Amino acid sequence: MAYQINAEECAGCGACESECPNKAIRMKGDVYAIDPAKCTECKGFFKTPQCVQACISDAISLA
Repeated sequence: MAYQINAEECAGCGACESECPNKAIRMKGDVYAIDPAKCTECKGFFKTPQCVQACISDAISLA
């Protein structure tokens, strides 16, 4: 299961994009989105998903 970004809550700061070890986060139009094919929930890398940890607006959750 991949994480997703709630576009209504996203501050658009880009902190999540730079923290993703899988490069699964990209800007789509004027909001950020997570590619579910690339998202591994940081398993094998970190205890906590880095996008969730970096998000200042708590806009990222499991899909």
